[in-house]
Amino acid sequence: MAKALLGHVGGPDLRLVDEVRRLRSRVRDLEDELARMTATNDALMSSVHVEDDIRFLTDEPALT
Repeated sequence: MAKALLGHVGGPDLRLVDEVRRLRSRVRDLEDELARMTATNDALMSSVHVEDDIRFLTDEPALT
């Protein structure tokens, strides 16, 4: 019981603090990359001009 209390009172585990910091940084980097990719995708989609009849094609097979 004393060891459990000592561990609890001793403060945060520095390894866990470092891991959380690293993971938060990685999440921030991935969110930035997602924003860049979304912007690039939007720019590409706006530059593509497709005939109206092609836009409404369904995913049904050609031969049944």
